[in-house]
Amino acid sequence: MKKILILVVALASVCTAMAQETYENAKIATEDLNGTARYVGMGGAMDALGADISTIGTNPAGIGLFRRSVASVSFGTNTQQDAVDFAGANKTRVSFDQIGFVYSNRWGSDTYVNFAFNYHKSRNFGYILSAQDNLYGVASQNKLTYAKNKGDYLYSYEPNGNGYPNIDKSKASCNQLDYLYTLNLLYYNDQDNEWDWFYDNANAYTLDRNHKGYIGEYDFNLSGNVSDRFYWGFTVGYHKVHYKHYGEYVENLIGYDLNGNPYNYNILVSDDRKITGEGVDIKAGIIVRPIEESAFRFGLSVATPTMYDLTTSNVTTMNFDGNNAQSSESLDYKLYTPWKFGVSLGHTIGQNLAIGAGYEYADYGSLDSRYNTGEGYYDWYYGTYHDNSESDEIMNRHTEQTLKGVSTFKVGAEFKPVPELAVRLGYNYVSPMYNMDGFKDGSLDSDGSYFSSATDYTDWDATNRITCGLGYQIGGLNLSVAYQYSSTKGEFAPFMSYEDNKYAADDNICDVVKVNNKRHQLLFTIGYTF
Repeated sequence: MKKILILVVALASVCTAMAQETYENAKIATEDLNGTARYVGMGGAMDALGADISTIGTNPAGIGLFRRSVASVSFGTNTQQDAVDFAGANKTRVSFDQIGFVYSNRWGSDTYVNFAFNYHKSRNFGYILSAQDNLYGVASQNKLTYAKNKGDYLYSYEPNGNGYPNIDKSKASCNQLDYLYTLNLLYYNDQDNEWDWFYDNANAYTLDRNHKGYIGEYDFNLSGNVSDRFYWGFTVGYHKVHYKHYGEYVENLIGYDLNGNPYNYNILVSDDRKITGEGVDIKAGIIVRPIEESAFRFGLSVATPTMYDLTTSNVTTMNFDGNNAQSSESLDYKLYTPWKFGVSLGHTIGQNLAIGAGYEYADYGSLDSRYNTGEGYYDWYYGTYHDNSESDEIMNRHTEQTLKGVSTFKVGAEFKPVPELAVRLGYNYVSPMYNMDGFKDGSLDSDGSYFSSATDYTDWDATNRITCGLGYQIGGLNLSVAYQYSSTKGEFAPFMSYEDNKYAADDNICDVVKVNNKRHQLLFTIGYTF
């Protein structure tokens, strides 16, 4: 069972500028294995081997190994295994994945300075999440809101002349689910001259959510080759975020009305969210061939945080017993991803065999959620306004407890039985980013919690990727195909669990559900060497 939170709620009294929540930010900060078919077919283990345009975003010095100009374009399909059809989502989606070129410029007999541009889809959000389980009539989503109201942390109620409570607007939280539940489902009863909250437990729940969209990365590179022994490179990256999801959460509620009559009905919470924005980063790398008589080489690389400027908006609708209520918001915030460091090895044997290996590390516990302060400056040259921002320290502490450092290991090989044909194999392992006792904490005194319109979360385990591919060369034309199988297991919870120190009946505990994300990618690349 998930770690249980002893609920201590301390909510601010007003809504200010906002940052986003840890689990939402983690979706934006991570990347997929994607690029050219050669790069994917070798598991991404080409950082020291170089001479593939996809290394522009991992070790920019890899572009320095080009001695001729090239151009390439990649496209394919992604299929989610075991997915349940939902909201018109297609388990198989066509994807345009990469386009770019390298201009190789010779400076002397054995020195080159190269220029390159590449676009690739660094993150594919396409995923259908489905989960369901029993709640045994002792837990529910609206019980979270009940606990906050019981502690007088969300709303202040005093009876008015009509026998109904008044809402103290100055204490209203921006949490959209709390708002909808409090005003439309929870009820407040006057007994023995004391006001008391009532809520409904649930027998079971189901959740279906369709994630879609992508992050497009545009990389601009300057690199070079010095005497075929030392390679260097710099890349400036521009990231464009396009993320959407639509989900439906259903609980079968049970309870008794104020007259003691039993009832049973479903409540449906639908959530439609969109995140858009852009970010920039800088990457640098070197590759060294230390022994003149050997093709063996090693590489080092570093990438700055991607500094995202994002906008998120949502429409959340609650349908209960034939009634509808709705809440919507839109806000701007910033997100800085962690630094990344990489080391790689590469070796070629004759003209027939290339072997590569790589390791990358990024500490996602240092993910920086930031809120706009409302102050900034106007850039008269570009005609744009820039908001100043500050770190959301409370959410960042939660992120540090929930996420951790991630190690990525990649190995790959390419064998050419004849000069025109290449056979490729690869393996790519990404260690878990989530602490498995982590949870989405809706009680944080943070703007990210206030804006949340969903209580569920998934702690994903390690990702294993197995890849293979073929390449065929006809003159300057290069044709490649790659297949990638990716598998990640996770633990899903519909809301955080908590214990009430005083009243056991107010405990709200749910079990985790095993989920997975198994994907099949088929990728094609057409390239031409000039």
